[in-house]
Amino acid sequence: MSSIPFNKLMYLYIGTSDFESDLNYYKSVLGGKLHWAFDRFGAKVAAFEIGEGPLILIADHLTPPTCMPIYEVKDLDSTVMELRNRGWKEESGPIGIPNGPCYTFKDISGNSYGIFENKRPTVAVDSYRDNDNEYRIMK
Repeated sequence: MSSIPFNKLMYLYIGTSDFESDLNYYKSVLGGKLHWAFDRFGAKVAAFEIGEGPLILIADHLTPPTCMPIYEVKDLDSTVMELRNRGWKEESGPIGIPNGPCYTFKDISGNSYGIFENKRPTVAVDSYRDNDNEYRIMK
């Protein structure tokens, strides 16, 4: 692992108490570009681009106010091993997210983070473009 343990900040995972209202807010009020939106596995999640930097993921299974940075790593297994050797402990993982395996953890103050290996970088966008995908939310 390099001196900086993570690669790019890919997502800010945001909790929502009213998915439809927030979906409208990010799209219509902020003028964000909707990349994809799904209702799957008991959760509604949508990805917006609202500026340079990571996509904003609004999710109805996260309690607001929540903002969890999700970082990409090159090799999740080796990163996890190195972090564990330094005393790091995961909160959950590996769990599956569309892009690949992911771990979540908290820092000493209780702030949540995620790290994942981007094994399927276009899967969400490709699935959203599939007109036969029963889980996509059209907006």
